[in-house]
Amino acid sequence: MEIVSKTNAPKKMICIDIEKEMQTSEGRNFLRVKTTVQPQELLCLFGHSGAGKSTLLRILTGLTKPDKGKITFGDEVWFDSAKKINLSPQKRNVGFMFQDYALFPNMTVEKNIRFAQKVLDDIELQKLLKVFDLQELRQQHPHKLSGGQKQRVALARALASKPNVLLLDEPLSALDWEMRQELQDEIIKAHLLLDSITLLVSHDMHEVEKLASKVLLLRNGKVITEGKPVDVFKTMITASAHK
Repeated sequence: MEIVSKTNAPKKMICIDIEKEMQTSEGRNFLRVKTTVQPQELLCLFGHSGAGKSTLLRILTGLTKPDKGKITFGDEVWFDSAKKINLSPQKRNVGFMFQDYALFPNMTVEKNIRFAQKVLDDIELQKLLKVFDLQELRQQHPHKLSGGQKQRVALARALASKPNVLLLDEPLSALDWEMRQELQDEIIKAHLLLDSITLLVSHDMHEVEKLASKVLLLRNGKVITEGKPVDVFKTMITASAHK
């Protein structure tokens, strides 16, 4: 299916330089991240449980506040501890897709998507329904949908607000291998439709190699390395072999 990208999307980078104390299963730890995410990049956060991947996503949405540091999107300051700036999630205009999709059970597919629109736009709604193959499901409620169908609705809803940045926290983790393979293409659709920045948390190396243009490898809250998937995983495997 042809994807028409949001050509007027702002071509801006995210600059991150933050610290945050975390409570993990292994005790207290600190998340320290200093990196940039380029315009139109699909960045994957990769690492073991407790490494800080989901915490970093929540920090970018504005749901979790860092202890100190600065986050900017282009010339817009999202967070600056020195200047006491901390924009709300609404002002950051970020699309966030949770692991459990968090669809409203009392709303139809169409109403779930429409709810996220800042301005009601039937043309945009029809486009999202078409891109994610949801036209025939538009009047269904979430409890009647399969896991893959719920995932497509959640992606469409995340894009309905026309976000500057799309954040996906292990969106395929609850699905079986065959369904994961199929729905990876849906994530690519969403990223192309957004035509800006997407950040994805995943534990699946093959998934990351297929989707990501860049990987940030986190371990115990620290960035171990970053770069193209093939280079990061080669370094990771080599390091493990020499232990």
